[in-house]
Amino acid sequence: MMPATVVKKKPLSREAMAKRVAASLESDWVVNIGIGMPTMVIPYVPESKDVIFHSENGIIGMGPEIENPEFVDNDLLSAGKRPVVLRPGGSFVHHADSFSLARNGRLDLTILGAYQVASNGDLANWKLPKARAGNIGGAMDLAAGARQVFVMMTHVSDKGVPKLLEKLTYPPTALGVVKKVFTDMAVISVTPEGFVLEEIAPDFTVDEVRAATAAPLAVRGNVATIPV
Repeated sequence: MMPATVVKKKPLSREAMAKRVAASLESDWVVNIGIGMPTMVIPYVPESKDVIFHSENGIIGMGPEIENPEFVDNDLLSAGKRPVVLRPGGSFVHHADSFSLARNGRLDLTILGAYQVASNGDLANWKLPKARAGNIGGAMDLAAGARQVFVMMTHVSDKGVPKLLEKLTYPPTALGVVKKVFTDMAVISVTPEGFVLEEIAPDFTVDEVRAATAAPLAVRGNVATIPV
């Protein structure tokens, strides 16, 4: 008898995740873009939405990252020290002015990566337990000051450990701030009752997403499929 074929589930690509986050942005929002995966969102937002992207190091009107070294300007870098474009009408501001924008509630949204998200919206994204280096930086200001926080991350770690939990086990960044989580398996809302599954990647089932989530995951009505 031939051995059974093992089919490995295919999570969403980072590009597909970025497209889905981009589809959730609304016209005229001012949106902070965090370091890492969130920077991939910018190219998928149509110009007709007129979203203004903010980078904590002092860019208001940031455009996407530049891959072609011929067009790189080393004086125009994102908070992640990646070369980016300045969109028409964009500007540079002092670091203090940039954080004044964040701390005074002028950000409609910040999109951040995360190590963990708890079912009450607590966020951990600045330090792993055994890491010696690192500091919380501006992440706490961005998370606490924005009107909404979206998280974009893989559903489990590279070792298969769930990142969505009932309670954080890593040092927190901000408490009760996350409104929605976009992973490579699902789109999940954070409600007063906990996690609610809204959408699911095409290759997964509800039970599989629940098995990869270390907290109760409610389903209300039909669960849509994430377009790819």
